[in-house]
Amino acid sequence: MSDLTQVEVFWLEKRIENRIRFGRAVEDRMIDRHRRVLSFAPGSIFALVRWTSNDFGTVISRIDILRAVAPGERCSTVPYVKPGGESLLRLSGWPKVERVLQLIDVVEGLGIDPADAAPDHWHHVHNRLSVNETPRAYTKGRHRAWLHRQRFVR
Repeated sequence: MSDLTQVEVFWLEKRIENRIRFGRAVEDRMIDRHRRVLSFAPGSIFALVRWTSNDFGTVISRIDILRAVAPGERCSTVPYVKPGGESLLRLSGWPKVERVLQLIDVVEGLGIDPADAAPDHWHHVHNRLSVNETPRAYTKGRHRAWLHRQRFVR
């Protein structure tokens, strides 16, 4: 049994898309022209975006930001993720998913890989989704503080 968390990504034009928005896969295996399996090391953080549509438009939009777990750790079950992961964020509905994607863009705009951002940022991002308010943004200073704290934890 592998220590890695495996995520099946799938694409069927104009119908279904499961994709990784960010994260560092340590393995990438092609199953066929529509499916791949990406594997993540324990402790790594990644975002899985899923949407499904029919003839009338998008019917499901979801985003999960997860931390890959080590064997024996508790985890949440998430479709297409084996064995599952520690859920940092799970939202449904296009307006919320779109807002999280924008907040991911903000982190990337700072020159920070979202996979390296503090897990607590992702865990609490659902509190910052109001389109009318300016979100309490992740900043380079917050990121430096997170990295500094991690030196003492390890």
